Amino acid sequence: QEEARIKNFGAFCVFVGIVREEGNVQGLSFDIYEALLKTWFEKWHHKAKDLGVVLKMAHSLGDVLIGQSSFLCVLMGKNRKNALELYEDFIEDFKRNAPIWKYDLIDNKRIYAKERSHLLKGSGLLA
Repeated sequence: QEEARIKNFGAFCVFVGIVREEGNVQGLSFDIYEALLKTWFEKWHHKAKDLGVVLKMAHSLGDVLIGQSSFLCVLMGKNRKNALELYEDFIEDFKRNAPIWKYDLIDNKRIYAKERSHLLKGSGLLA
């Protein structure tokens, strides 16, 4: 919020993703392809900047237990219109296209959450 105050922004939109209890899952674990994530994020960063919005995000790496946060994003700008315009699109694109692999923690083992995963654009042998 300090950055928003210093820049005299009127909008500060925050989203926090929290690991919730489902079945026998003790938590989630994450692997991140950092080089691809940086490239993916830069596209969003420039899109936001063009609209006068500052975009920031953080995601956990490794194990995150039930009730703990795994994802945080902040969009801030002069007014709410442009920040809110990007808010849902950014979060949904993150879920679908950010190069982060999710595992369920069950009985202290990491099990790839294939049924909740998506193919990344441009990935695979024939991409």
